[in-house]
Amino acid sequence: MIYPLNPVLMDLLVLSMICREDSYGYQISQQMKKVSNLKDSVLYPVLRRLSENDFVVIYDQQYQGRNRKYYKITEKGRQQQMMLAQEWKAHTAAINEIIENSGVNVGGENE
Repeated sequence: MIYPLNPVLMDLLVLSMICREDSYGYQISQQMKKVSNLKDSVLYPVLRRLSENDFVVIYDQQYQGRNRKYYKITEKGRQQQMMLAQEWKAHTAAINEIIENSGVNVGGENE
């Protein structure tokens, strides 16, 4: 992917994934790889920061004889996710407007 993820966008993506269901780090990292070449070493500080800001809580759960660390969104995290999603929609709408008004379509041919 050629578009880098900034910290705010990473927060939005991680919170959005955790909104659907409690998730563990590897599961989140695999979903993030669909949109980024993000290294696992970058993800865990993001999860720690989200926890420190009370956007997620962390709990352990047994899985095949080992403890797995899960992340669960908090109400504060849901509010943050909704605010970031609204900002993202406004941001992408503005970008799309610029691209669509350029006279070039996605296929690369001029209109």
